[in-house]
Amino acid sequence: MSGSILIVSGLPGVGKTTVARELATRSARGAHLDTDQIGEALILSGLVAPGQDPAEEAERQLALRRRNITDLARNFAEARFDVAISDVVLWPELLEQYRAAIDLPLRFVLLTATAQAIAGRDAARDKHVAEEWAHLRAAQDEFRAPGLRLDTTGLSLDETLDAIRARWDDALI
Repeated sequence: MSGSILIVSGLPGVGKTTVARELATRSARGAHLDTDQIGEALILSGLVAPGQDPAEEAERQLALRRRNITDLARNFAEARFDVAISDVVLWPELLEQYRAAIDLPLRFVLLTATAQAIAGRDAARDKHVAEEWAHLRAAQDEFRAPGLRLDTTGLSLDETLDAIRARWDDALI
């Protein structure tokens, strides 16, 4: 898997950041790029997060985060690091933007789970956002993304990681 790039997507609270971080941690040379962390760690003043006003500025900053993530991902992959990106990618246009900007072989995994499973996972962590973004479920359900779609409702973290590794080639888009 050396030099691979994988996007782990799904609804907020499904576990994409945990899965992406753990995949990177378990790689011999791994990097994890999280959309939220890139924005919150690097923008020290003037941060307008997704869903905040003004909406145009939130969208502009989200596009900037993603532009930086694609550049970082390409740089790490070219240095033979396995890169796991965690982001909410539920629209064909956004996935195509990632693919075009990275311009290297790319894998995509869409994690899904029941609303109850997501609520339980969200309640068990410090950051509670699942309910606020539950309206994205329709976009997730309609999105016929290439790559791997994985229902993690009854899976542990290790089982999820094993399922992704077992179907690694299916995730290539």
